[in-house]
Amino acid sequence: MVIIPLVTTSLLFFFFFFSSVTVAKTHRFVQSIPPSSLGLHQQQKLSHLHFFFHDVVGGRNQTAVRVAAAPTTDKSSTLFGAVVMMDDPLTELPDADSTVVGRAQGIYASASTTELGFLMAMNFAFTQGKYNGSSLAVLGRNTVESAVREMPVVGGSGLFRFARGYAQAKTHSMSMWEAVVEYDVYVLHY
Repeated sequence: MVIIPLVTTSLLFFFFFFSSVTVAKTHRFVQSIPPSSLGLHQQQKLSHLHFFFHDVVGGRNQTAVRVAAAPTTDKSSTLFGAVVMMDDPLTELPDADSTVVGRAQGIYASASTTELGFLMAMNFAFTQGKYNGSSLAVLGRNTVESAVREMPVVGGSGLFRFARGYAQAKTHSMSMWEAVVEYDVYVLHY
């Protein structure tokens, strides 16, 4: 008779213990969902965007402002430590008066002590045509003195959800206050 209550108590303990473990597993931090639940049932598209970036660091129509610097930044040949916030127009043609198709908004920081190399963290926010309201996120290294620089596209919004790809930058022209950079951007998206 003593064995039955012990067995019953043990069985009840194991039943409640394992049922609580099972219930706990239903509340997961991460779970798999079908891509179709987000409208990802179609093939990915490859888009090529071509535009010009106008970074104006001084004068009347300034679009980039230094917001931070190290005590040694101005003594550095590479401006190491400078951090610049930008809201640069993106245009169809190199001429600043051509159609504005969006804005490059974000920051760049001089991150090299040996060459003019920027860490770029920016969004290309598009304002015209099919991609109006959509954006691409770029995060990468920009060695300004190289003929062609490549930076990864790490995401996007709107029509560029789940975007990935790369952006190639080529300096078109440079003056005392303005750099005009030609961009070719290749992105896979849904």
